[in-house]
Amino acid sequence: MNQVLGRTAGHALEVREAIDWLTGTARDSRLDEVTLALGAELLRLGGLSRDADEARRKLVAARDSGAAAERFQRMVAALGGPADLLSGRRSTCRGRPSSSRSRSARRGFIARIDVRAVGLAILALGGGRRRVEDRIDYGVGLADMAGIGDEVGSGRPLAIVHARDGAAAEQAAAAIRTAVEIADAPVPCRPADRRPHRRFVSR
Repeated sequence: MNQVLGRTAGHALEVREAIDWLTGTARDSRLDEVTLALGAELLRLGGLSRDADEARRKLVAARDSGAAAERFQRMVAALGGPADLLSGRRSTCRGRPSSSRSRSARRGFIARIDVRAVGLAILALGGGRRRVEDRIDYGVGLADMAGIGDEVGSGRPLAIVHARDGAAAEQAAAAIRTAVEIADAPVPCRPADRRPHRRFVSR
């Protein structure tokens, strides 16, 4: 995993992005390809499709018809979540109000992202536990995260940080700048569904 899969990182922000993908409100191409590629492999392994092409067609049909979103809503409600999550997602899955734009120190193109460092930045915001007794802040995280190949430094931020307060937001913004490597020219990106993968077998 060499970059954030979609455009967000953090509990509530990722749920909102997933709902936007399900409902068609917004679909990042990177997240779309990863979701369809993984979903197609699961359908094939589960014997629900003959091959990856048939599996992908089924997934696209479920996505575009709204069937996938409707099933997700039923799952959330069955687990005790809100029955109107899809229609009320903006108020239910929002980030913290304090935000800061993490901007590149220079203009260029993203060549590499240290995803572990990104995760640690979210942990420092309170989005994860350092100790078992720690409470998780579900509203902190990153929105509008740039990906490999994106041009930054001329109005396009690396990410928008959602934090409890301004100081925490600025600290995370600095951490994101450190986690991202900028090149002078665009770097080639491999399509998500063409990336080589390893198959692990239980023994």
